[in-house]
Amino acid sequence: MSWIPSLLLLVACGSPTPSTGPGEPAAPVARRLTLAGYTTPREAYETAIFPAFAEHWKAKTGEDVTFEATWQGSGAQARAVREGLEADLVALSLDPDVAVLEEAGLVTHPWRDGPDHGMVTRSLAVLAVRPGNPKAVADWSDLARDGVEVLTPNVRTSGGAMWNVLAVYGAVNRGKVAGLGADDAAAVKLLGGILGHVKVMDKGARESIVTFEKGVGDVAITYENEVLVAKQAGQAMDYVVPPSTILIENPLVVVDTYAQQHGNAEVAAGFVAFCHSAEAQAAYVKFGLRPVLDSALPASFPTPGDVFTIRDLGGWKDTRQKVFAQGGLYDQAQQAGGR
Repeated sequence: MSWIPSLLLLVACGSPTPSTGPGEPAAPVARRLTLAGYTTPREAYETAIFPAFAEHWKAKTGEDVTFEATWQGSGAQARAVREGLEADLVALSLDPDVAVLEEAGLVTHPWRDGPDHGMVTRSLAVLAVRPGNPKAVADWSDLARDGVEVLTPNVRTSGGAMWNVLAVYGAVNRGKVAGLGADDAAAVKLLGGILGHVKVMDKGARESIVTFEKGVGDVAITYENEVLVAKQAGQAMDYVVPPSTILIENPLVVVDTYAQQHGNAEVAAGFVAFCHSAEAQAAYVKFGLRPVLDSALPASFPTPGDVFTIRDLGGWKDTRQKVFAQGGLYDQAQQAGGR
């Protein structure tokens, strides 16, 4: 197989099934779910969501549940599942990465018709900065200033990287970046300036923020929750929410083919449903993710002046072709930036 997954982690959320002898009571049924996820929400799932669901499912059905989880950049993760990583569930950064699995015939149910259109968490594209913001970064245009070193992941492996690019593209096209026009040419110019200042392009959003924690770069374009998780872990950094930025929306989906092969279709669907519950949404919030339930969003989370969605940019199909296809706006920006 061509995929090379990241370290596979077994998260125990229930007792193993003991053997029984003749005349002894039947052992409780145990289920093992495999989740392939993008790197950013790892702590939320491992620390909170997996054990909470195991308790919920045990109370509901009497079955124990354990989890295996593997974490890497969203695009790389989608390709790994397509090429043979038999995950029952995928937690990915963006819709097009699930579409890869639909095109491969692995996801067959109409998942976008589910609660919250299949999205389970949200975030914002923000700017991680050094304590006190010594470079005085306030908006996207500041990333193209002389003397500012930037981190952002690789769009070919990371969904987070795609969100970062679209945050800049959308802010410019909406006329929300001071001193710039509101068209594709202006977006390419600014993106080129930013990409020309990128110090490191890691494979995923988590790797990128870890590189920033090591002292590389002045600014990291990243998910808001990556900064909040890092700060919870004692890392010294602040973050700036640009005046205009994109609302990141992340899907959680059952991989029908593998879940059915493993006899896990029901429990996998139950896990997705649970992740839309108030309990699970509150758990996501503890790890810096924005909930899909608006009522669960704490007032402490900042509200930018202008928040737009992928739908405001024309939807994934058209925007992905326009921006990320070969020769598209992203390639043009890379050329302009000398990469």
